[in-house]
Amino acid sequence: MDFLGLLRIRVRRGINLAVRDTVSSDPYCVLSCGTQKVKTKVVRGNCNPVWNEELTIYIKDLNVPILLSVYDKDTFTGDDSMGNAQIDIKPLVECLRMGLESLPDGTKVDRVQPSRENCLADESCVIWNQGKMTQDMILRLKDVECGEVDVQIEWIHLPGSKGL
Repeated sequence: MDFLGLLRIRVRRGINLAVRDTVSSDPYCVLSCGTQKVKTKVVRGNCNPVWNEELTIYIKDLNVPILLSVYDKDTFTGDDSMGNAQIDIKPLVECLRMGLESLPDGTKVDRVQPSRENCLADESCVIWNQGKMTQDMILRLKDVECGEVDVQIEWIHLPGSKGL
């Protein structure tokens, strides 16, 4: 296999997303990385949608950006953009490379602060729990007047892949 592993992205919910229809929106998320694209279901008439969906992409190169884009589903015209954010997996990968499998559940391995270099709306923690390293993020959407998306990322190592 010519990829490093899989990334599971739990798209939990949208927060205060932009209105693109008369009084609300019909949002859905698209995750893209290189030529891959996966998307959530559409939540009708809701600027604070709850998706709670797990999307999985394969990672070939840690330097290829992972983009989360939010759209408003339209029936008769093209879907309207509701913003986008880049997901930075490097802090999670760095923690995985430390080989910390013996940590007690719930251990915060790293904290990432919001900055101009990332799309974080709040502090993001990398946590070791039940044999898995995950990172919770609230992403502030760019190129839009308002909106955030709550996600969790988790690395999945596959036997036969290159690994980290």
